[in-house]
Amino acid sequence: MGNSNRGRRVLGAVIGAALFVSLSTVSAVAACKPSRVDIRTPGGVAHQFTSELADEPAEQSRGLMFRKELADTHGMLFVYTPPRRVAFWMRNTLIPLDMIFADRTGLVRKVHQNAVPLDETPIDGGPGISAVFEVRGGLTGELGIVPGSVLRHPFFGSGAAWPCE
Repeated sequence: MGNSNRGRRVLGAVIGAALFVSLSTVSAVAACKPSRVDIRTPGGVAHQFTSELADEPAEQSRGLMFRKELADTHGMLFVYTPPRRVAFWMRNTLIPLDMIFADRTGLVRKVHQNAVPLDETPIDGGPGISAVFEVRGGLTGELGIVPGSVLRHPFFGSGAAWPCE
């Protein structure tokens, strides 16, 4: 009878481990979708956002203009192929925003905090930028998102610093 109980415990542990691996794999795959951006800080803290994707010129021109609010868990991801120097302004943007500029691997190169609503002064992200993620003004400071943080999204593909796979 002792061996029977031990066998059940071992079998239960094996099934539990297999289920954990299965769920972990599903979770990792589910994490990468066009409507989601994850950001990991240099300290290893990960944050998850629901994201709108601006990958067409008309979407990129409009951005977050005319919005009166933006939830802490939401943002807009602008993507550029090939990488380039990008500059943003706040024309017709009614709320302060933080802009997170990343290279082709998703590595954050620059963070601009609290862009002033309605200001038309260009905010330069620097050369080699492939993505800009905009979030509520002040949020990057609150969450510790700084240069050296990493974005995860399907756009960055297999060469990503934090790949979806």
